[in-house]
Amino acid sequence: MVVDGWADEAVDRLFHALADTTRRDILRRCVRGELSVSRLAEAYPMSFAAVQKHVTVLERAGLVTKRRRGREQLVRTDPDAVDGARRALDELETAWRARVDRMSGLLADDPGTGPGTDPGAGPGTRETTEGQDR
Repeated sequence: MVVDGWADEAVDRLFHALADTTRRDILRRCVRGELSVSRLAEAYPMSFAAVQKHVTVLERAGLVTKRRRGREQLVRTDPDAVDGARRALDELETAWRARVDRMSGLLADDPGTGPGTDPGAGPGTRETTEGQDR
């Protein structure tokens, strides 16, 4: 399924990148401006290498860009990519809401699924006690 021009693999990378709290926090921090990976690493109770791996996942998903300045790697959130991710999520929401609406319509059109029906009695059969001897 292609979502807002994103192929399945790209959508998988996007959701994988956003599934982690640290990566989402890195996105928030870097949206304000470029930060070095070493500066980011100071904010987390993990090694520099672990933070670098998180940044790589975000970069592969297209959510951040990295550039080198001397010995530093500077990370910046790509606002266009984040906006594309939002549009992709909006498109998925629209598709799912349409599916739920279709299912609701089908259920509303089925006379055997309303209140007071016996699901075991077959389609269109209503369970009633009127006129029956007990």
